[in-house]
Amino acid sequence: MAAVRGPLVVTLSVWKAIFLREALDRLFDMRAAWLWLVMEPLAHIGFYAYIYSAFRVRSIGGADIAVWIVVGMLGFFLFRRTGDQVTHAVDSNQPMFAYRQVKPFDAAFMRAFLEGFLMLIVSTIILLVVALFGHPAIPVNGFWLIQAYMGLWLFGLGYGMIASVLMRLVPEMEHILKMLMMPLFIISGAIWPLQAIPQPYQDWLMINPIAHGLELIRESFVPHYQVVPGTSMGYLYFWGLASVFIGLLLYRRFDAQLVMK
Repeated sequence: MAAVRGPLVVTLSVWKAIFLREALDRLFDMRAAWLWLVMEPLAHIGFYAYIYSAFRVRSIGGADIAVWIVVGMLGFFLFRRTGDQVTHAVDSNQPMFAYRQVKPFDAAFMRAFLEGFLMLIVSTIILLVVALFGHPAIPVNGFWLIQAYMGLWLFGLGYGMIASVLMRLVPEMEHILKMLMMPLFIISGAIWPLQAIPQPYQDWLMINPIAHGLELIRESFVPHYQVVPGTSMGYLYFWGLASVFIGLLLYRRFDAQLVMK
């Protein structure tokens, strides 16, 4: 007689299966897919670093310009990539829902977990390269960095869950969300210092929780970095947890629509 497995064991087994499936697909779905994970953010960073060097900008808010750009863009890439992967997690794992143990949240969570893990590796590689070129790319407050990293990841998970439901209910939302990502990239302070924005517009831009996450990550690398006034770790986590909670409610409400093509 087969042993009866508890809910926790079943859940962990489901997560393991989805993680392995997603990892193989993410890293080997095309030639040198693993290399593109590093080259995409590196190309963006190199482009904007060249622009700032052309204008002879050496520092922003007391931070070395190279470090300011690198950690800010890596933080935004963490949010964006996590959100994108979670957004398409349900559609990509439709065959898995034939097993009643597998739920949409399992696919979303494990995709987010994998992306967070991959971005951690990518970020470490890029920061080591930057440090080898003589820039202070070693964090001075690792605990603060981990908190900010997790906050952005959490918000990416929540955003992706909400976006996946919206796209399933209104397919045209995919185009709208894609168009919004570039303005969000700019107003989050990934490539443009929000310190330079006059009031009251600066306060308006700081409504965006991603801006808080990027400033907090930069602060963890530069001991006397001049963050934008009002930057808050609590605000970042409020939005991260709230978005995940809303995503869970939407997943529960529209479960039938999510698992049907």
